[in-house]
Amino acid sequence: MFIRRTKILTILCLGLTILLSAQSDIRKNKEDGGYDFTLIKEIETNPVKDQHRSGTCWSFSAMSFMEAELARMGKPMIDLSEMFIVWNAYLEKAKKYVRLHGSLNFGPGGAFHDVINMIKKYGVVPNSVYDGNNLDEDKIMHGEMDAVLKGLINGVIKNKNGRLTNQWENALKAVLNAYMGPIPESFEHDGIDYNPKSFAASLGIDANNYITLSSYTHHPFYKPFIMEVPDNWAWDVVYNVKLSDLEAIIDNALVNNYTVAWASDVSEKGFSFKNGVAIVPVKEWADMEKEERDSIYNEPIEERKITQELRQKAFDNYRTTDDHGMHITGYANDQNGKRYYLVKNSWGDDSNDCGGYFYASKAFVLYKTMDIMVHKDAIPQSIRKALKI
Repeated sequence: MFIRRTKILTILCLGLTILLSAQSDIRKNKEDGGYDFTLIKEIETNPVKDQHRSGTCWSFSAMSFMEAELARMGKPMIDLSEMFIVWNAYLEKAKKYVRLHGSLNFGPGGAFHDVINMIKKYGVVPNSVYDGNNLDEDKIMHGEMDAVLKGLINGVIKNKNGRLTNQWENALKAVLNAYMGPIPESFEHDGIDYNPKSFAASLGIDANNYITLSSYTHHPFYKPFIMEVPDNWAWDVVYNVKLSDLEAIIDNALVNNYTVAWASDVSEKGFSFKNGVAIVPVKEWADMEKEERDSIYNEPIEERKITQELRQKAFDNYRTTDDHGMHITGYANDQNGKRYYLVKNSWGDDSNDCGGYFYASKAFVLYKTMDIMVHKDAIPQSIRKALKI
């Protein structure tokens, strides 16, 4: 009898321990928030950074993704330099802008493939070697630099000499160096001498293994196409898949310890970083009373069913625009069992109550994803076969 009671007590204690453990893993969307998230999967990444007053989210998110790839491959998760990529991307963007006589978007924005292309051409360096901030400011501020670069490059195009000189690129580099600092040609890391390309090679990251994907009906499925957004200055391609495939790729990646670089529209009213969630209410924002708008972030709500047609319409009528690059690093369920993705932002770890992260509902991700970047091996085999990759 004593042994039986002991076993019962042991089982009860074990059950209580499991219950308390589960409760302790519940995360709120904000302090005193009504969303209770049970974290199911969180993949290790470096700490949240702050892009501050710069339009370089594409570099921050893609480099965070690359750092997570290092960890996945069993390598040290080195803090890589976002600004090394940005410096070189500005140069390449300027060359194309001049070649096209200014008929191209020239600004701070970019895409995930820009990071891949810059790594291929120029390599990469640790952030400790090059942080790209040559100002007497603790945080990145690119507003003045962006204006100076745009003015310079427009002056080059409009010059009255009848032809370009051989010095305009040097002038552009001088501006970049003044604001960001000269990029290193060689450096030492952990007692070994490198240049940017040899350091990239030492990391073991094969840039050819990473592809971007999207889902739209105005191009054939399972074919690459050029995404028609202003920040795609490189005219690079994404692979087009069905919406159900896009969902399957994201889920398969996370289950198998691959993270996802995520470009999305964050101008949607259901996106509220300060409230720690991104959702798609059934009711249109304009049709809501103020009380309804205020309440949707206080507890889980019913969301709109996202279809391929709804997604396409939002892109066609400019309701979905290319706004922001982020990093999906895990997933969670709310108290009703509904799935959300854990998203790492680049607005600083003190920018909301979630430490710079937020929770995007599956509906929001399916509706507002512009494109994603993943390792090829994160894609289910049947979809890879259809894409011929």
